[in-house]
Amino acid sequence: MEYTYRTDIGRKRPNNQDYVGLFANLAGSTLAIVADGMGGHQGGDVASEMAVSHLGYAFESTSTTDVETIVRWLIFELQQENDVILEKAKRYADLMGMGTTLVAVIISGSRFVVANIGDSRAYLYRGGHLLQITEDHSLVNELVKTGELTPEEAQRFPQRNVITRSLGVSEDVDADVTIYDMEYDDYLLLCSDGLTNQVSDEEIAKVIASPTPIGEKAEQLITMANAAGGPDNISALIIHQDWREQP
Repeated sequence: MEYTYRTDIGRKRPNNQDYVGLFANLAGSTLAIVADGMGGHQGGDVASEMAVSHLGYAFESTSTTDVETIVRWLIFELQQENDVILEKAKRYADLMGMGTTLVAVIISGSRFVVANIGDSRAYLYRGGHLLQITEDHSLVNELVKTGELTPEEAQRFPQRNVITRSLGVSEDVDADVTIYDMEYDDYLLLCSDGLTNQVSDEEIAKVIASPTPIGEKAEQLITMANAAGGPDNISALIIHQDWREQP
């Protein structure tokens, strides 16, 4: 398994509120997370770093490889972290209103778990096709689903950055959690909306399909988002399943 990630401030933001992490538990399972913070004077930085660091450190002390157990663990930990972010925002005035999106993948053997809340995304590239395997929890996506906006209109919608779910905003966490099988030569891409708002799925697929090393793929995605204006922080985490299971 190959892993790489890059995060970049972009060209317009004063600081980087994205936070990215890779962690391994005692049994060798892997947790990858991308979080995109928001709110407060410095709250976005704090919320995204809290979510990634706390979940990562908690995962490192586990030893399970059973994906159903991992799903239950992840749902519990997301709720715990939500409570921690809410409590910290109440105690510090400059952190009031902080929250974060989060997309996470846990790989255990030949299966993986995907969880997301907000509009940071996970993609699966398999057999020459790129598939978004998370659904954006955003106002613009809700309007597209109900037919009030076309996908083309959504690209120009002035409130396209309004999200409908996040960590640290409400008491209850409503994350989407799904289990998938992993196949040889699969790529997983976790990214913040600073990438997907500037680089199309078709352009992303071309980069993933290219013969360049995995680290260069991540660098190229960041470069493309900045070349398109870079109005937001940009993060890209890529995982490549580069070995076949022995019979």
